[in-house]
Amino acid sequence: MGLSVPIENNWQQFHAPANMAKSVSIEAGELLECFQWGDEPRDGDWEHVYEELADVMIYCIQMADVLGVDLDEIIRSKMAKNAKKYPVEASRGSSVKAE
Repeated sequence: MGLSVPIENNWQQFHAPANMAKSVSIEAGELLECFQWGDEPRDGDWEHVYEELADVMIYCIQMADVLGVDLDEIIRSKMAKNAKKYPVEASRGSSVKAE
């Protein structure tokens, strides 16, 4: 996708899968913090929400790159598993988690 960090930053050395997973979680926490006290972002600051969402996505994409996986492939695979686990006729309109 072309979101790799420029070589001159020399940050690739920190891009181990564990570091990437930690970074995804940290950035997701920052995204959640935007909605800490309500259903709308604090001070109506949607731009901050978009920036935090972008940070989460960047780390996810970089992690996929580090792992050498195809995002389309792993997403389609997971969606197929979810379709089997949560068939429409049994799960439509329900938030009950399957066993």
